[in-house]
Amino acid sequence: MNQDHRGLYSALRAHDARFDGVFFVGVTSTRIYCRPICPAKAVKEANCRFFDTPQEAEQAGFRPCLRCRPELAPGSAPVDDAQRIAHLIAQGLEEGHLDDKAGLEAIADQFELSSRQIRRIVQKELGVPPIQLLLTRRLLLAKQLLTETALPVTEVAFASGFASLRRFNDAFNGRYGMPPTRLRKAANHDTGAITASPTSTLQLSYRPPYDWKGILAFLEKRALKGIEHVTDSSYARTVQLGEAKGWIKVTQSKGKHAVMVEFTHSLTPVLPALLSRVRALFDLNARPDLIAKHLSEDARLRSAVRANPGLRVPGAFNGFELGLRAILGQQVTVKAATTIACRFVEAFGEPIVTPFAELNCLTPVPARVAAASVDDIARHGIVAARCKSIVALAEAQGSHALCLDGYAHHNPDDSIRRLAELPGIGQWTAHYIAMRALRWPDAFPKEDIAVRNNLGGVTAKEAEALSQPWRPWRSYAVMHIWGMAKAPSSPPAPARR
Repeated sequence: MNQDHRGLYSALRAHDARFDGVFFVGVTSTRIYCRPICPAKAVKEANCRFFDTPQEAEQAGFRPCLRCRPELAPGSAPVDDAQRIAHLIAQGLEEGHLDDKAGLEAIADQFELSSRQIRRIVQKELGVPPIQLLLTRRLLLAKQLLTETALPVTEVAFASGFASLRRFNDAFNGRYGMPPTRLRKAANHDTGAITASPTSTLQLSYRPPYDWKGILAFLEKRALKGIEHVTDSSYARTVQLGEAKGWIKVTQSKGKHAVMVEFTHSLTPVLPALLSRVRALFDLNARPDLIAKHLSEDARLRSAVRANPGLRVPGAFNGFELGLRAILGQQVTVKAATTIACRFVEAFGEPIVTPFAELNCLTPVPARVAAASVDDIARHGIVAARCKSIVALAEAQGSHALCLDGYAHHNPDDSIRRLAELPGIGQWTAHYIAMRALRWPDAFPKEDIAVRNNLGGVTAKEAEALSQPWRPWRSYAVMHIWGMAKAPSSPPAPARR
């Protein structure tokens, strides 16, 4: 295992699902090896040995855990396809892209299997049939909508994914032992208020501390005019998910460790996907306590981490949008990159009407960009090399050869490799996209000039060596380094997009 032992132990303690399948841990006191997401009680660091594969662990004399079942880890032969299929379905349900019939048929076609085989795989890998997995997710969302919004019960039923009010009532009563109307009465919402407002608001919790001002400042510098609008207390943007179009506004709750997401009712059909993307954008699932403790052990980062224990890595609401932004920002400053990106959005984005003058455009879709020629893009002040990269990214996203949002990426190295194979996209850009769009916590764009300057003018190779103790949280380390005192601006280099 080449990775730093302490970094891997930090990931193990966090039970971060993003590391599932990336490494395995053997416990010397029990001679059992596990996945990093194992629910078993954490063991002492001295009792841990780390391995790249289950085969290495067994060769060293460890036997598989019966609770987390290492053979089911993503990427582990011989059940890689089965686990990957099950995870695709689970992620699709989380994002609201799949239903229990048509969605499963689509997955079955993708893997050249029957829907019956797909159902058997999900039952084996996840322990429940697809319909039960889907039902739980729908009911939890419905419960939140009933409690926190004034949406009529009928609207709640459809927004949660139920085909009819009767099915919703039966499922809710069967699972919770009460009709949904009773929960609504307990919440004391005025259902008539919904007719007077085109929006509702839900809260999404996070683990404190949280640097709300810092993440807004980062997003404000990179905001795409017409699509995003950031103030010192809020983030707003236009949204298109499938056929649903609208806008959202995100603020910080004053009394709870949560953000408040205001959304137009036109987006209720895609609420699961919407909320999932907001959580990713604001990195709401992070464990700041464990990350800060680990990074503060390095003298180079200690003061920065202590000054900002609530730092987050801003994600991406739309992966293709982030990819475009990254390409357009190569070798230029953040300000210049934003100017070029806004020009591109104005040319290829679809107009939308909102109550806000600052929000009047939707993110360009891959199909429209892929259909454009290099000359079509170049006339907006974009160099030919960037134009070719943009078209290649749009084609890869449109053909599903590359997915930058919606589904988990079990093999980050493979995703980074696929990105770097596209024309004009190097390792820096690929790592930056992995850091934000793919939500990989250990991405490290070592070529970044600000990272190298703020580490003392080191080379990319030296930066890579210095970063090893920060694993598996190098993405967070990069954010801390970017926040350090600015070094003298030398040759232009990849912008901190």
